[in-house]
Amino acid sequence: MTDRIRVEIAFEGGQAMSAVVEADTADALERALADAEQSIVVDAEDGRYTVRLDKVVYVKRFARDSRVGFGA
Repeated sequence: MTDRIRVEIAFEGGQAMSAVVEADTADALERALADAEQSIVVDAEDGRYTVRLDKVVYVKRFARDSRVGFGA
């Protein structure tokens, strides 16, 4: 089973997006930001996004165990 996590990407101007991605994709996003790459393709559960990294203000990587709902 592939480890999936939720990330939130905020852009200049106040827009933000949230997506559930594989952990490797979240790692690649963080590396691309650190390396000052121009863009990255993010494959998420609901589709594919091309993100222009020079417009990103922050990326929030949610904890793996953060779930909404009831549990035992």
